[in-house]
Amino acid sequence: MDTLLIVHFLNGFLMIAVPVGLGIYLTRRWKFGGRIWWIGAATFILSQVGHIPFNWAIGKLLNQSGMVSWNPTIQLLFNAIFLGLSAGIFEEGTRYLVLRWWAKDARSWRNGVLFGAGHGGAEAILLGVLVLYGFLQMVALRSADLARTIPASQLDLVQRQITAYWSATWYFSLFGVLERIFTIPCQIVLAVLVMQVFIRGKIRWLFVAIGYHALLDASSVITVKIIGPYWTEAVIGGFAILSVILIFVFRKPEPTADVLSAGVSPALTMPEPVEETLENLDKTRYQ
Repeated sequence: MDTLLIVHFLNGFLMIAVPVGLGIYLTRRWKFGGRIWWIGAATFILSQVGHIPFNWAIGKLLNQSGMVSWNPTIQLLFNAIFLGLSAGIFEEGTRYLVLRWWAKDARSWRNGVLFGAGHGGAEAILLGVLVLYGFLQMVALRSADLARTIPASQLDLVQRQITAYWSATWYFSLFGVLERIFTIPCQIVLAVLVMQVFIRGKIRWLFVAIGYHALLDASSVITVKIIGPYWTEAVIGGFAILSVILIFVFRKPEPTADVLSAGVSPALTMPEPVEETLENLDKTRYQ
């Protein structure tokens, strides 16, 4: 039995199956429809419409135009901060806009969790599709006559890539799905943080989400360069644990049907008016 063949396939398959299973579990457990999950998934895609071209354009400008020439340490710090902030601003900004203008009825902790599960789920599914596509290519190239299909100038590079792919340890080959399992709780807590803007009525929670996202991504960029992929996964795992804790720290009872039907944020509900009688005024004298 070819263990690596199975493991490489499972890596891509589970990157798709895990977020789909989580979405089904949450919607059935809370008796929700799948609408908020799908809106969360669409939010990730919308965020990348601006994020990917922006990173490409800035990277092209800075790294290929000769405008900057820094030592490796400064360059690494700049890349980490830039990539972290750009991801935070585009993804959390898009989350905010979607909740503000599209998912206007999503104003609870559970909706935030499901919204984040859709966002992180779409990211994992798209990456899983790419991983499976790469797996199929490697399976085809494994037994192919490369000299007949690959240009001579690229033959050595392609052969080394194929050898590295099929000689990796089985546990390293599962790092893709492991990272997605770690990342989804982070995406959920980020959605919960942005949801606080509407639940608590304070815009500062958007900037908290941007900062948390930037810190996570910047830490990953630095650690993978300095101490390698194993410790990088440990760092992301630490963020995942912290994210799970924060998710439950922000847990609140669901708003009542009356509040939801009125379209009022739970944090902004107004008290019932009190009739101005002498008896009522006397009751409130010392309050």
